[in-house]
Amino acid sequence: MLLNKLTQFFAECGTDEAGRGCLAGPVTAAAVILPENFFIKKLNDSKQLSEKIRENLKPLIEEGAITFAFTHIHNKEIDEINILNASMKAMQESILKLSIKPDFVIVDGNRPIFSKLGFKTSHGYNFNKNEIDHLKSIPNQSIVKGDSKFMSIAAASILAKTYRDEYMNAIHEEFPMYNWKKNKGYPTTEHREAIKKYGVTKYHRMSFRLLPEQLSLEF
Repeated sequence: MLLNKLTQFFAECGTDEAGRGCLAGPVTAAAVILPENFFIKKLNDSKQLSEKIRENLKPLIEEGAITFAFTHIHNKEIDEINILNASMKAMQESILKLSIKPDFVIVDGNRPIFSKLGFKTSHGYNFNKNEIDHLKSIPNQSIVKGDSKFMSIAAASILAKTYRDEYMNAIHEEFPMYNWKKNKGYPTTEHREAIKKYGVTKYHRMSFRLLPEQLSLEF
């Protein structure tokens, strides 16, 4: 059973990301602050849930949360600052969008959420000094497999995954030959075969290895 909180702070925020390993589309993060008595049956790490269950849980999380926010960091910005930094920035931006300042932040993983701040990018949002100071002032803790241990991180993982899936479903209509509605931009055999056949799109991450070494793209 997932724990409600790590600390005794009222506004403890959980944050997580989705889409880090994809070849196309954004990396998406969400941040969530849940009330003390929050409980939803089947709440868990989004990777452990079916698409249908995630979609059913999404409105329940949003209705029950004290506040939540999500952020897409798109492929051009990923290419500019790298996927690790983009993932961290997506979570940081989501925290800044919350309607109240968190007292404490817990994040899935083993890296401090605010270890790097103020990424300079020509393709996305640049934090100002007040926003950087705001983030620096929030105590935080990284938790390995936190999305399977704490409700707020699990909730954030579900929101990040469902909002990203919505985005991929939308751009699927523009480029149906890649079948993003099914593979969501992940490096499946089908996706890579489509890249080999049709080339790349404006949504592909050009800093990633889009095809295996034995294949090459023709431009």
